[in-house]
Amino acid sequence: MILRKRGSNLPADDLIRLQVYLARCGVASRRASEKLISDGRVSVNGAVVTETGTKVSLGDTVCVDMKKVELETRKVYVLLNKPAGFVCTSSDEAGRSSALDLIKDSFPERLYNVGRLDMFSEGALIFTNDGDFAARLSHPSAEVEKEYVVDSAEPLPRRLAENFKKGVRVDGVFYRAKDASEMNSHRMRVVLVEGKNREIRKVFEDSGVTIRRLTRVRIGIVGLGELKPGEFRTLSDFEVRQLLGMCKGRSE
Repeated sequence: MILRKRGSNLPADDLIRLQVYLARCGVASRRASEKLISDGRVSVNGAVVTETGTKVSLGDTVCVDMKKVELETRKVYVLLNKPAGFVCTSSDEAGRSSALDLIKDSFPERLYNVGRLDMFSEGALIFTNDGDFAARLSHPSAEVEKEYVVDSAEPLPRRLAENFKKGVRVDGVFYRAKDASEMNSHRMRVVLVEGKNREIRKVFEDSGVTIRRLTRVRIGIVGLGELKPGEFRTLSDFEVRQLLGMCKGRSE
């Protein structure tokens, strides 16, 4: 009989990639874990490992920054209404406040954000310690809808929403919203599925529009509801299942 560690569906003698193991320990997402490995911050059985293809088993001792990490025994999924002025990193070299600081005292697990919002944007941001969930939801092929409300300083150009839906090219990069519509002369609703870096800001800036406020109000079926900036709640099992069911692609 093969023994399994509590909270894990991984047999004790199975081998998995080191970055996957770190993600399941709640250290960081798979992509961020790859960076930890390549930076020489991870050791296996006392030896520093820098190759992301390295495989480990439950019997190995894995450390990050010389601290042992283990598989989480409870999976946690948290929705935060991130206020503007907070960065989406667990630590910031410039000493700026992190969105994680708003929730970490309420959860003993090591959580990390799924996707990002830039420092000046606000709204829905999901945190978890479930690496498989994070990998599927953030994979480029997932195509999970993310809805934003954009407030502008100037009146919106008449064809901006229509052009954004058709697709625009800014500095050689093609951006296209799944949907975009004016709510009034200074407010637009935008739905994205690709999530390219600062996509909305670049499209608006290219049209000469200054964004006064950018808020993500929905991720898939999960909306902000009554959450005020800085408030958070755990996702229900139904919401987690629905989010995973919306993912069109599959992670590596």
